[in-house]
Amino acid sequence: MRSLPSIIHLDMDAFFASVEQAAKPSLRGKPVIVGGLGGRGVVSTASYEARRFGVHSAMPMAQARRLCPNAAFLAGRFEAYRQVSELVMGLLRELSPLVQPLSLDEAFVDLEAGPYGPVLAEAEHGTGERLVLALAEDLRADIERRTGLTASVGAAGSKLMAKIASEQAKPDGLVLIEPGQERAVLGPMPVRALPGIGPATEQVLRRAGLNTVAELAEAGEPELVQLLGRAHGAGVHQMSIGLDDRPVVADQDAKSVSVEDTFEVDLADRDRVLREVEALALRCVRRLRGAGRSGRTVVLKVRRFDFSTLTRSETLRGPTDEEAVIVETARRLAAQVDITGGVRLLGVGVAQLADYTQEDLFAQAVREEAEAAGAGAEEEPEAVEEEAVAVRRWLPGQDVHHAELGPGWVQGSGVGRVTVRFETPWSGPGRVRTFAIEDPALEPARPLPLREGWPGATEEREDDA
Repeated sequence: MRSLPSIIHLDMDAFFASVEQAAKPSLRGKPVIVGGLGGRGVVSTASYEARRFGVHSAMPMAQARRLCPNAAFLAGRFEAYRQVSELVMGLLRELSPLVQPLSLDEAFVDLEAGPYGPVLAEAEHGTGERLVLALAEDLRADIERRTGLTASVGAAGSKLMAKIASEQAKPDGLVLIEPGQERAVLGPMPVRALPGIGPATEQVLRRAGLNTVAELAEAGEPELVQLLGRAHGAGVHQMSIGLDDRPVVADQDAKSVSVEDTFEVDLADRDRVLREVEALALRCVRRLRGAGRSGRTVVLKVRRFDFSTLTRSETLRGPTDEEAVIVETARRLAAQVDITGGVRLLGVGVAQLADYTQEDLFAQAVREEAEAAGAGAEEEPEAVEEEAVAVRRWLPGQDVHHAELGPGWVQGSGVGRVTVRFETPWSGPGRVRTFAIEDPALEPARPLPLREGWPGATEEREDDA
């Protein structure tokens, strides 16, 4: 535990929704909800204007629509979020090489490892705290200047307390918790305030009469170990008394790569399930290769109609990023699963990651078999014709570019029409126009920078939907 609050936790405020408001002037100050737009979609992020109506992350989108029917409901634009995240993480790395990202919008930073470390080490306690506060305020100002977005920052002597402080700072604030005040701050909080305590653990503790962090501390380690098990119980007790010596670890290595989809209608057809698993496996391989990794264990996740979830896995002889191997393994795992009653979610992942790929004779055999099967097959004109008439799909919030009217974003589409609002992050609210879905002048586009002239951003258009 540190005597100086030199660990900070930064958390961007309502990140996805705030990026959308910054990118779309007509949505500023209005409720915005980002997430899955299908019947079973869930809320990823709600702006603070939408939260006033009771909307929150992980809420079913159907419920969010009932609570806040006048909100703008948008599909996620993850390229835009990554662009902003990279800029913010770059600002954090100017403060210290020890930056531990937890997601696109939050990270821990160890200020003692950065250029101000020697000054903090030699400063008197009060001077050191003032320097930490000044660095945090400058960071928040730099983020707002570069992106137009706000961030909340917590500073403390441990990662646990820095995270608690940033929660107290929301939205758009800064809170410093002085070392030595951990138990006073934590004591009145509900047990769910501690990381690692979810609904199930909360119920166990509640049945034992433990509702606050202070009551956990008073219960003592032996009772918590008896209730929660040795490792979990000991960890919860340490946190309840404010002890956390975990270091800030830069560039934490991912343990797995995975993708999943929730379906609007339960899938009960075996062939359809296998096709969806194959598509997920291909997406997983693209993500795996994009990270420059390979993996040895293929994992299938299935959530059935009754919300019961099961996983199946198979470990290969060596790490691979071969599409044929991962697809075939995922299909084989899916073929073993009972889908009676229907499947509402499927996921495919690859674990036991490595930075290299072993030569895989099985992959070679699968490729040769596929090539042999394709060599004698004639092209099916029906498939080509179907591809030629495929309908373009426009998602609410999607970036577009019109040959005459310039950049804009999709407000909605349906019945063969798409409605577009033409505005940029640095313009005022723009005008709205409606086009035929197949209008050749309208194309998908890449996200624009949130600030005009933002270094590294591009306005190049993409032709693929």
